[in-house]
Amino acid sequence: MPELPDITVYIEALERRLRGARLESARISHPFLLRTFDPPLSSLFGRRVLGLRRLGKRIAIGFEGEHWLVLHLMIAGRLHWLDPGPAAKKGRGALAYLVFDTGTLTLTEAGSKRRASLSVFGSSQQLAAVDPGGLEVLDASLEEFGSRLLAGNHTLKRSLTDPRTFSGIGNSYSDEILHRAQLSPVMLTQKLSPEAIRRLYEAARAVLTEWTGRLREEAGAAFPEKVTAFRPQMAVHGRFGQPCPVCGTAVQRIRYAENETNYCPRCQTEGRILADRSLSRLLKDDWPRTVEELEA
Repeated sequence: MPELPDITVYIEALERRLRGARLESARISHPFLLRTFDPPLSSLFGRRVLGLRRLGKRIAIGFEGEHWLVLHLMIAGRLHWLDPGPAAKKGRGALAYLVFDTGTLTLTEAGSKRRASLSVFGSSQQLAAVDPGGLEVLDASLEEFGSRLLAGNHTLKRSLTDPRTFSGIGNSYSDEILHRAQLSPVMLTQKLSPEAIRRLYEAARAVLTEWTGRLREEAGAAFPEKVTAFRPQMAVHGRFGQPCPVCGTAVQRIRYAENETNYCPRCQTEGRILADRSLSRLLKDDWPRTVEELEA
């Protein structure tokens, strides 16, 4: 799922192409993509784009008359930009075609599951209702971060990825943040020391800032087309079995549903191998508990 760095770069690219542009027409090719009906999508036709903003992992496009078009890409949704002219006809297979006087924005979604969505709102009040309310880590003080973190008692992985707690952080960057902070993904928030909270705060700000810069540099003036949750420069996310860049220990994972948590057992869990919900139950006594058992 595109997270804060990816969404930020998407918005910057869209700002350069859409601010001041007029929406001329739209075509939706999947019946479940558009999640609202009042106001209709056609109410945006002829309106100019005044600006864009991020709501957690959503992209909100603001139009004249306080109308908003909100795109939620979920896991596999991606955006593409087609300049005016013959190239605009290449966007076949998209779920949505938004035709502006500056070019065409399309939305595609890999796989057969349709989770991405478009919503139209007729006021800023309606828009605010879909904001999960997570704290913007890059704008927050250490005290604000700690207060939000300790408001509940959940695992660090769950707290970082809860959109009502922190804004824009998902599966990928939570792994990177926890590795940078040298904290276990299953540690409970209310067991954190003040020093550990500070490390987590600094790691979150550093990882999000660094990756936004990397993705911005990678895209340059072009529209970002290589949006993915798995990147070779990442420390642990998507790198199961590969060496940790800090200590060389093989990266481990916890699998659950369609997601997985990646971590370094030596850097983050004091050498312990965390139980996988399914595989550890299957292997029972054969499941390695420590790095030493794993390597043996």
